[in-house]
Amino acid sequence: MAIEYERLLNWKVPSVEQQYSDRDVMLYALGLGLGLGREDPDQLRFVYEDGLCILPTMATILGHPGFWMSDPATGIDWRRVLHGEQALEVHRPLSVSGDVVGHTRVDSIVDKGPGKGALLYSTRELLDRRTDELLCTLRATQFMRSEGGFGGPRGPSQEMPGMPIGAPHAARDFATTLQTALIYRLSGDRNPLHADPAVARAAGFPRPILHGLATFGIAGYGVVCQFCSGEPARLRTLRVRFTAPVYPGETLRVEMWQSGSHQCQFRCKVIERDVTVLNHGLATFL
Repeated sequence: MAIEYERLLNWKVPSVEQQYSDRDVMLYALGLGLGLGREDPDQLRFVYEDGLCILPTMATILGHPGFWMSDPATGIDWRRVLHGEQALEVHRPLSVSGDVVGHTRVDSIVDKGPGKGALLYSTRELLDRRTDELLCTLRATQFMRSEGGFGGPRGPSQEMPGMPIGAPHAARDFATTLQTALIYRLSGDRNPLHADPAVARAAGFPRPILHGLATFGIAGYGVVCQFCSGEPARLRTLRVRFTAPVYPGETLRVEMWQSGSHQCQFRCKVIERDVTVLNHGLATFL
C-alpha cells in the first residue's frame, strides 16, 4: 500500500496526556546509561531521588504519540522508517514531576524520488496540562526508506549547520551496555526494532539498534556537563542529524566545539567502529 500524500499530510495524530514522576525521570536517565559509575555524583543526581535533576532531553519521551506510523492506514512500511533529525527547544525547564500534554502534527513530506525514500517532518508541542504553558517544542524528521516516488513535492529539505574543521575542544566518552535499548524502551518507545532480532534483520540490521533519541539524550548530557556547568536548566536548544546506527554495548564519544559564548557544535562517534552516528549537532545555552 503506497502512501497518499494529502491523507498523510493531514493525518490527525492523537494528543497524549501524561503524568510523570521522579521514578520516570530516573528510569529515563538509566535508559541513557547514567549511573554505571555509581560513585560519580554528576551521574548519580539523575538516578537518585535525593537532589534529583531532570535532563531537558527527557522532553522527547513526554506526551509522545507512540509509533503512529505503524498504522496500516498511513501506507508507511514502518520497518523501513528511521529517525533522521531531531531538534529540541526548551521554553521552560522541566520539573522532576509533572502533568503534561503533547500535541503532534505533520508539517510537510518530501519525496526524494523512486528508490531514494521520503522525509516526514513533524512538530510536537509539550504543554503543562494545568496551565497550558508551552514547555518545549520538538521537531523531528523521519526517513521513510521505502516511500520515495509517490508523486509528492521534492523539497525543500532542511539545511543543517556545517561542522568545524580541526580537533574538538572537548570530548566525553559514554559506555552503553547490551541492556541499554531494553531499558530505554521502557520510557515509551516500544518499537521492536530496538529489541527483536528478527525485526532488526527484516529492517536490514544484523541485530537490534539503540534508539536515536537515546543517543540524542547522551549527547545532551555531554553538552550539559561540558558547557552548562552541569546545570540542565541552562540548556535551551539542541539539534542533530542521525547518520548511522548505534548497537547496544558500544561506546559513544561526544566531540564538542565551542562556537560562541552561548553556543556549541558537536557530533557523536562509536569508538569501536570509528563511525560518526550523530552529526551536525548544534546547542545553545544560558
